Amino acid sequence: MPVDVFPDLTAPTVTIITEAHGMAPVEVESQVTFPIETAVNGASSVRRVRSSTAVGISVVWVEFDWGMDICAARQIVSEKVSLIAADLPPGVERPILTPISSIMGEILFLALTSDRHSPIELRTIAETTLRRQLLSVPGVSQVTPIGGGEKQYQVILAPSKLRAYGVSLKQVTQALTASNTNVSAGFMIAGGSEYLVTGLGRMRTPEDIGAAVVAAVDGVPIRVSDVGTVRIDAAPKRGEGSINAQPAVILGVQKQPGANTLTLTRTLEAVLAELQGKFPEGMRIQQVFRQADFIEIPIENVFHALRDGGILVIAIVLLFLANLRAAFITLTAIPLSLLTVVLTLQAFGATINTMALDGMAIAIGGLVDDAVIDVENVFRRLLAHPEVVSVARRTGRAELDEHAQGVEAAELDVSLVMRDRSKTEFLNALRRDFSLIPGMNITIGQPISHRIDHMLSGTRANIAVKISTRTSTPCAPLAKKSARP
Repeated sequence: MPVDVFPDLTAPTVTIITEAHGMAPVEVESQVTFPIETAVNGASSVRRVRSSTAVGISVVWVEFDWGMDICAARQIVSEKVSLIAADLPPGVERPILTPISSIMGEILFLALTSDRHSPIELRTIAETTLRRQLLSVPGVSQVTPIGGGEKQYQVILAPSKLRAYGVSLKQVTQALTASNTNVSAGFMIAGGSEYLVTGLGRMRTPEDIGAAVVAAVDGVPIRVSDVGTVRIDAAPKRGEGSINAQPAVILGVQKQPGANTLTLTRTLEAVLAELQGKFPEGMRIQQVFRQADFIEIPIENVFHALRDGGILVIAIVLLFLANLRAAFITLTAIPLSLLTVVLTLQAFGATINTMALDGMAIAIGGLVDDAVIDVENVFRRLLAHPEVVSVARRTGRAELDEHAQGVEAAELDVSLVMRDRSKTEFLNALRRDFSLIPGMNITIGQPISHRIDHMLSGTRANIAVKISTRTSTPCAPLAKKSARP
């Protein structure tokens, strides 16, 4: 049976991302987002359309009725979007459909770090090697990198030289566009042989760009290098990544629907171990978030409950009944009950997830002695003391990530171990330290709950609900919720 963190709680959804570089949110909303929403609203079986607009990006979520085949839904959306793609403003990229996945499909966060390589080298390795290898693993739908420096060939023009040569910026742009291409000229037959004729013009180095001819004055060519300089540098950033306060490239790995999280995670870890040996010296891959932990721990707890329950059954029945047959019958009831549950879930096409495992654990408690298990669990948790192990940061948005957030927002994934302080003391100290940071709105929560918040609301909000009594004396705030895009 498929194993996952939670059952699939989302209706079939198709996500449309449109890049509109440099456009203000108001312009993107009116010229890009609204036309796309209008086009898909009338599609068959569409139950809801949501959108999010930011600087230079439009994200539209199209939700279909339950039971709708996702491939048919994507075909319907693709046809609707193709009708309005030509009407979008110049400079806006063609709308694309993101791979079939969901926010709950984020099974791994990886951090690529190095103390010997530049941010550009880190990002290049992450995109050309690491991302491609991960995408080739069956079951992976998307890998979104953020952080580092995106390699870019930059032409820095000198206005004084442009005026001196009488060359405009438009001429330079047109020359670079026309020069950076290979041209096929057909074939030539000579001496019984056929030769392909190809004009090689694609630029590969800064020197190639500098040698591009912009114009000619009195038969003398004016090249790009005559009116400016060419360099390799990082593109302007709309997001950043780090781990333990050090620059890093953070990669989010999403799985395809129906893929087994545990099996896929083990396969990815084997691929990462193999890639680590091929990377340049000093470059390391670290795991920041591992969704499989939220599955393995409940499964382990179920086995522990089975073991402890069996021991208690044998001990109690033998102690009070002194009957081996009664102990055997009682002990057999536990695995048979769980087997019935698993077969029922399989018959209905359900998955083994934390909700199902929690139900099994509760059932075992009811079968054996719920009070004993509760006391042991509380005692064990009271003795646990968390401590920060690692901190990974994602600021802004990844270029391929549908869950866009502004450059003023950041997410920090913190790994903890239980050591010297209680969880309450640790969280109180953490909140107290955060309160000293001026001008910041900080929310602390579980990684899984944060993703559920986004899945349910899809909007950034901080809501405080205050309930007053009839005596007009207000009570303390009861709930505070944060949801991020």
